[in-house]
Amino acid sequence: MPVQQIATWSPYCGVAPAPGELVQRWNLDPWLLAALALLAAGYVLHRRRGGAGRDGLVALAGLLLVVSFVSPLCAASSALFSARATHHALLVAAAAPLLAFGLPRRAIPALPLAPAVALHAAALWLWHAPGLYAWALSSDLAYWLMQAGLLGTALAFWSAVRRAGVLAGAAGLFVTMMQTGLLGALLTFAAEPLYAPHLASTWAFGLSPLADQQLAGLIMWAPMAGAYLLAALALVGRSLSPVRVAPA
Repeated sequence: MPVQQIATWSPYCGVAPAPGELVQRWNLDPWLLAALALLAAGYVLHRRRGGAGRDGLVALAGLLLVVSFVSPLCAASSALFSARATHHALLVAAAAPLLAFGLPRRAIPALPLAPAVALHAAALWLWHAPGLYAWALSSDLAYWLMQAGLLGTALAFWSAVRRAGVLAGAAGLFVTMMQTGLLGALLTFAAEPLYAPHLASTWAFGLSPLADQQLAGLIMWAPMAGAYLLAALALVGRSLSPVRVAPA
């Protein structure tokens, strides 16, 4: 694709930054900041009224949302597909489970485990299809549709895991680990770069578009897929812990 076409990409997080200006590229979109503040205030009010919740998990999830959308990671994801993969991993494999296990169960709509696994997988694969991904980096509406699709289906998935039995939940996590790892492997071993928005923006960071894509694939293949495996092992391990019997 000619450079003049690539230069027309206008992602929500702004044009791709140069490495030297990255530290200054905080996203101070007032609508985003207001939405995050309203969500935080809503949770605080819920707790003051006696509602259930795990404050530490919810606070950590909120911090990860700030890192994902407000910090310079947002701008970096306009330049590097590997930064975008990191952003997505933080959303679906870190912030989503923290919210799913930190908020009251009724706060997230219930779905059976199998449909939740399928919906989450569909969102991951669809939004990493080159055409839809390019659309998300050329339209604010498409960008937020991508974020809502990934985070929303991840919340449904982790909430279904929380509600499911140990074996069913572990199986759902294992299936998700496999399909996430497969997507990462396909990106890692692709013979050419697939994502037009990053064909000209990676060189300033010392990476070719293909090397950047391979790094993104490794992020999805190892740490992101590994998060699902660790969660499955933790679920099974907790179920095998000896039951403490209170003294008579």
